[in-house]
Amino acid sequence: MGRLSRAELQEHNRARVLDAARSEFTERGFPGAKVDAIAERAGLTRGAVYSNFPGKRALYFAVLADLAERVPEPPHPEPGHTARQALGALARAWIAGLPLVGADTGERHGAARLGRHLMSEVLSEERIRRPFAQLMKLDAILLGLALEELRPSNVPPGRLVRTAEAVLTTLHGASQMADAAPGFIEPFNVVSACERLADLDLQDVWPPPHLPYIPQARPADEPWSPPPAVDAVRGEPARAAGDGVVAILGLHRLEAAEEAVRAAPPGATVTAVLVTGQPAELLPLARLTVAGLCGCLRQAFPPSAWPRLQVVYDASGALAQAAGVAAVSDGTEAAVRIEGGRIVARADGRGACHAAAASTATAGATRAHHARPDDGSRYS
Repeated sequence: MGRLSRAELQEHNRARVLDAARSEFTERGFPGAKVDAIAERAGLTRGAVYSNFPGKRALYFAVLADLAERVPEPPHPEPGHTARQALGALARAWIAGLPLVGADTGERHGAARLGRHLMSEVLSEERIRRPFAQLMKLDAILLGLALEELRPSNVPPGRLVRTAEAVLTTLHGASQMADAAPGFIEPFNVVSACERLADLDLQDVWPPPHLPYIPQARPADEPWSPPPAVDAVRGEPARAAGDGVVAILGLHRLEAAEEAVRAAPPGATVTAVLVTGQPAELLPLARLTVAGLCGCLRQAFPPSAWPRLQVVYDASGALAQAAGVAAVSDGTEAAVRIEGGRIVARADGRGACHAAAASTATAGATRAHHARPDDGSRYS
């Protein structure tokens, strides 16, 4: 084998560290695992471990995220074609990954046991809890949008994100009880409860944004050439180049993705690009949280009902830069409207997703706008 490039060597070492960390966490649990022991298992120095991961918790999140994204899905899943059927299928897929008493001890259940210290780490600091709360909101939005796609044609349209929140509360509660009280969980009851939630009317409505606080979208006429990315919802290359809305969202602003979906015209692709000021630790947490839901969602819902919201992780900031967002943080909210392969409108700050999605700017109009001499009023 030829000499590895610097990037290849770094990726090779990263994989060695992850493999070693998985073994260490499996044997000793998160509290008992040691970074020095992980380095020794990997055949690397302690410094080499820290050059890839800022700490033990970041490494733990990365191990769990890799496992969640690699869970094999059934070759021929049986999705539900009503909300009730789909929620039952979702719950069965979720329960299949729990370490239940009497269940087999295969790789998936081993991964579930490996994650038993996840919530204690989420609870340990506000800087972890706050992004996790927003990630759960994003999961509820994704599931709610999928449920809305299965609504019968004779039923008035309505929001089902609150129903999704109730389902996720039930499933995450089952996960916690499977660890805390072995033998307590009765899988049939969990599945039945989730199915019945489909018929529960929670009076869910989408409140329109308070318009005085929504920024105005600024006309633009700029090329749009996004780098390749993967849609975490579908597990396939993202379709970020087509007409639609691209929202750059820090991990404290993920709920704003729903504003883009609700305001975008029918058929428009909406892409939520997740960014953070702490990508090495928080993006693995994002990957883990979204993968835990979407792996089950793809089994339980037919492709026609998958939410029209793509989720992309932007660890390097390359996609944000392509959208004209040079610096990102956990509080970032910016959005661009794409038409004909060009950025035709952009907005920044709280409310930017709604503003860009609702913009009626067209490429032709913005070209005429920018043809005028630059008198300092370009963004007025």
